[in-house]
Amino acid sequence: MPIADSVILGRDVVVHQPDLVNLYGCRLGDETRVGPFVEIQADVVIGARCKISSHSFLCSGVTLEDEVFVGHGVMFTNDLMPRATTPNGQPKAAGDWTCLPTHVARRASIGSNATILAGVNIGAEALVAAGAVVTRDVPAGAIVAGNPARVIGDARERERSQAAGKGPR
Repeated sequence: MPIADSVILGRDVVVHQPDLVNLYGCRLGDETRVGPFVEIQADVVIGARCKISSHSFLCSGVTLEDEVFVGHGVMFTNDLMPRATTPNGQPKAAGDWTCLPTHVARRASIGSNATILAGVNIGAEALVAAGAVVTRDVPAGAIVAGNPARVIGDARERERSQAAGKGPR
């Protein structure tokens, strides 16, 4: 079931190797690109001109605004207390847990192998470093790294420095 009929694709969406993805019940905005081995679950909303790199997992409750970059192997979660069963040992059903929404604002970037915990908001133009574990909200423009992720800089400032030829490229 690579791309289900329930998926809403915007104009000029590119899904690389559609036989190697699992998309269902989601919405992808215009000109978004999706790499192979990606799963995007029901109720995920992805804006225009986003890039979702290979091996990433976007679970129900995730919203990406326009121009968001998701690196390789990024994992989102939507439940802070996951269990296979209820306290009485019965398999959990849809009504036995609460999906916590996660929001990634415009032009944010998430590096490869980052993990984004449920209920987190990542601000506009923020940069999440590769391998970071994001456990709390990320301010707009912040660079965060580590486990747990902590603010280590300002992405907008770094971009301005690079544009002026004053920083590493």
